[in-house]
Amino acid sequence: MNRESMRSQYASAQAASDVTMASRHVEAGVHRLSRAPHHRIMVHASAATRSYCNQVGRYFVRRAGDIDLVPAGQEGGFEAETPFDTIEIALQPALMERVAAELGGKAQAVRFDTRHLLRDQRIEHLARALESELKSNSPSDPLFADSIGAALAVRLLGLGEPDIGRTNRLSDTQLKRVLEYIEAALHEPLSTHRLSRVAGASSSHLRTWFKVATGVTLHRYVLRRRVERARVLLLRGDLSTSEVAELTGFANQSHLAHWMRREIGQTPGDLRRAQPPG
Repeated sequence: MNRESMRSQYASAQAASDVTMASRHVEAGVHRLSRAPHHRIMVHASAATRSYCNQVGRYFVRRAGDIDLVPAGQEGGFEAETPFDTIEIALQPALMERVAAELGGKAQAVRFDTRHLLRDQRIEHLARALESELKSNSPSDPLFADSIGAALAVRLLGLGEPDIGRTNRLSDTQLKRVLEYIEAALHEPLSTHRLSRVAGASSSHLRTWFKVATGVTLHRYVLRRRVERARVLLLRGDLSTSEVAELTGFANQSHLAHWMRREIGQTPGDLRRAQPPG
């Protein structure tokens, strides 16, 4: 059995997180998937690759975006005819149970079956978003990991129970409390758990219905508010870039510049250079 040829290029720095990811290059040959305490979501990231699956005793041709699901405690094996790349996400069963309970499901019965060649744009999008964030080498935002992990859990639960996500919307009062709290605490680390306490709602309830109410995810909303606050402070001109980063909840100047470039197409330096002489 060839296990060393499954090389991990990078992985989440949050080893204790409910969701972690590794981008793997898998060499041609025979491989074994040992039993693991977490659920595994594997998104094929190469051109068409033919392999033999020991579990079902047949050949598969995987194409970019094809998804394999391996539940916690399950093992498997395959023989790849050519090398390929894959995005492997580890999702803790405890997260699935919490999300199911918050959404009104039966947490004790949470499970899903091994699946091969699943096509699901939502799972693929979430995997790509997680991969992009980790590749950027920017400090990890707790809200980002929370959002990705919960969204994956909701989607996996929905594969077997399409109506599990039905719940009540946030009230105007709840939404107002959350928005006001975010504005007052942009300089602090924010997590979904913390904001759900402010809202007086479960984490899954808040994530789902915040997007319905605002049109963006909770993580994206906080980022945009931080970038806008940073833009205003930079234009004032009386603070250094590092001071602005600290006051708006970014880990450092590079982290601030990364998200300003992504959100408004300008770095702090670009913004300052565009200012007319005082």
